[in-house]
Amino acid sequence: MDSFKAHLNKFITVTDEEYSSIVTFFKVLDVKKKQDLMLEGEVCRNIYFVVKGCLRKFFINEKGVEHTTQFAIENWWITDTFAYEREVQTDFNIQAVEHSTVLVIDLKTQELLLEKHPKMERYFRIVYQRAYAASERKIRYLYEYSREELYVHFSTLYPWFIQRIPQYLIASFLGFTPEYLSEIKAKLRS
Repeated sequence: MDSFKAHLNKFITVTDEEYSSIVTFFKVLDVKKKQDLMLEGEVCRNIYFVVKGCLRKFFINEKGVEHTTQFAIENWWITDTFAYEREVQTDFNIQAVEHSTVLVIDLKTQELLLEKHPKMERYFRIVYQRAYAASERKIRYLYEYSREELYVHFSTLYPWFIQRIPQYLIASFLGFTPEYLSEIKAKLRS
C-alpha cells in the first residue's frame, strides 16, 4: 500500500502517522479477472482506487452491445460519480480487466475521512478536476478526430494500454467494433 501513500504525496503532503490513519478508512479488496464490482441497477455505494491491476466501467446498450467508458489502472480512481455522490442506482458496470487489488471506500466513510483529515478534501478536489478535464478532452476528441486519428492519438498517448488491454475492450472504449479496429491497425501497418 506504499504506492497509495506515494500517490497521495504527489498532490498533498502526508506524514507516516497521517497515512496510517488514512488507510484505516479503506477496505482492501482482491478482485479476480472479470469479477464484477458494480452492476447496472445497483445502488452505487463505493469508489475504487486501483493499487494493482485494471478495472473498466461500461454500459450495455439496448442492442446488448458493451460500451466501455473508462479504464482505471494503478493509481486511478473509478466509480459512477453521479450515482455515488447521490447514492442512487447506477447505469454502469465496473469489472476487473485483470486480477486486481483495490482500495474501497463508501460515501459515509469518505465523509468521515474528510472530517478527520481535511487535507484529503484538497486531494479529492484535484483528482476530480483532473478527471473532469480528461472527460472534456475525450469528448472533444470524439467530435474532432476521424476514427483512425482517434486510435492513433490514443495509442500514442497511452501506449501501455495498447499492450495491456485486450483489443476488443480498446475498440469498445473508442466506439469501434473489434473488426474495425483490426482494419485501422492493418491500414496503419501498410
